[in-house]
Amino acid sequence: MIARLAGLPPVWLVLFASAGAALGRLVPLGLPPALRGLGLVLVAAGLGLMLWAALTMWRARTTVMPGRRPEALVTGGPFRFSRNPIYLADLILLAGLMLALAAPAGLVTVPAFALFLQRRFILREEAVIAAAFGPAYDRYRMQVRRWI
Repeated sequence: MIARLAGLPPVWLVLFASAGAALGRLVPLGLPPALRGLGLVLVAAGLGLMLWAALTMWRARTTVMPGRRPEALVTGGPFRFSRNPIYLADLILLAGLMLALAAPAGLVTVPAFALFLQRRFILREEAVIAAAFGPAYDRYRMQVRRWI
């Protein structure tokens, strides 16, 4: 059960968000109210990007689950700008949460989470996609960056 949960990026998002919030409590820094509002905007933007990417994948009839073989190479919608828009959305959401919770010290978890996602999920997913779609994925990878 724990191994199965560890394979789900949202579980890791919750863990990194919890660590960031705890760090924000341990190292309280002043935060202007406008930045808390910006945090809410970032949370909404992250959720919106996540939904857009998931709907794009659903329309292409392919999985959003990490580790599963994709049925289609998705290059439209937010995938025109990022090869990993859902993971990018996770980072935007995490940054927004740290600001909305007035825990700016917790922003250090954002680059740490990006590195974790890349090593734990993205590199493996890229290998699976490359094996499944070969030259088509190589062309896409040359045109679209991993993050933005």
